Amino acid sequence: MAQIKLSNLRHSYSPNPSSDADYALKKIDLTWDDGGAYALLGPSGCGKSTLLNIISGLLVPSEGQILFNDQDVTALPPAKRNIAQVFQFPVIYDTMTVYDNLAFPLRNRGRDEDIVKQRVMAIAEMLEVEDMLTTRAANLSPDNKQKISMGRGLVRQDVNVVMFDEPLTVIDPHLKWKLRSKLKELHLRVKATMIYVTHDQTEALTFADQVVVMQEGEVVQIGTPVELFERPAHTFVGHFIGSPGMNVLPCDVKGGAAFFGGEKVELEGAVQGTGDGAAEIGIRPEFVSISSNGSGVAATVRKVSDIGRHKVVEAVAHDQRVHAILEGEAPNHGDAVKLDFKQTQTRLYKDGWLASTPGGGA
Repeated sequence: MAQIKLSNLRHSYSPNPSSDADYALKKIDLTWDDGGAYALLGPSGCGKSTLLNIISGLLVPSEGQILFNDQDVTALPPAKRNIAQVFQFPVIYDTMTVYDNLAFPLRNRGRDEDIVKQRVMAIAEMLEVEDMLTTRAANLSPDNKQKISMGRGLVRQDVNVVMFDEPLTVIDPHLKWKLRSKLKELHLRVKATMIYVTHDQTEALTFADQVVVMQEGEVVQIGTPVELFERPAHTFVGHFIGSPGMNVLPCDVKGGAAFFGGEKVELEGAVQGTGDGAAEIGIRPEFVSISSNGSGVAATVRKVSDIGRHKVVEAVAHDQRVHAILEGEAPNHGDAVKLDFKQTQTRLYKDGWLASTPGGGA
């Protein structure tokens, strides 16, 4: 397996890029450690697939380097990078049995048949497909076909990295959880460096130890699932991760304090810098409480959604929608309420970027 380092990486599909807007990938510097589980997360068009194709060798970047264990592989073709890739749609041979599909990557490299059998049986046991080994792949269900496709990527022990490109897109929703859990289990057992590309936050957060969140060709935050949820470095991260996402509310900053609709809102701590960028308050729905006559921002309830585990309340304050997640009783549509923002979770952002530091009240 390999440590993967991206250094000063940029890519443009234009032959003569003249500004940042011409680049599908803005400047990227990051390192993925050997044996880690990583995810590239972001909406369609954010640059995930471009970055994956650059790592795999299908694209040569306009600028920068790709290093595998400090070896520069930027100009090497895919065959020379020693990688395995699992795609959206299962890549298997329908006329072959499950055993022969799993064996193919090893036989193609001339491995001894005893080693082939040992590896195939080990992967089959991990995937729980031992009873399917003599079945033709054409007769498998879509989820089992994708299992075999994953197994083909994992059967070799000499690869530098295993890359998954939206591997659960075609899987029925009720089977996705099972395959996500299986993939996480496989990583813990084989200890391979894995990169998982997806637009689905649940897939990324349940699989990866570290998640790279991308927006418009730029890496906006790298962190653990807990870090991304609890302290978004950018309003995009707060909005994209969570259901519903973080409330992002326009505000004015005066004397180091934030005012939403003229009402002072206590922040987690001091405001960084003195820039004139557009200021916004960020607070996750989980940290908004509602009362009928307490202190806080005046609002009117517009909608209450009961989703079983909790209720999602949508209120309007100063012409802005504010979501709150509540357990137990919730107000009714049309009720006048007060919204209280938990101070330690209320953050200031300027031009989208985090601009407050911890250290406020309880």
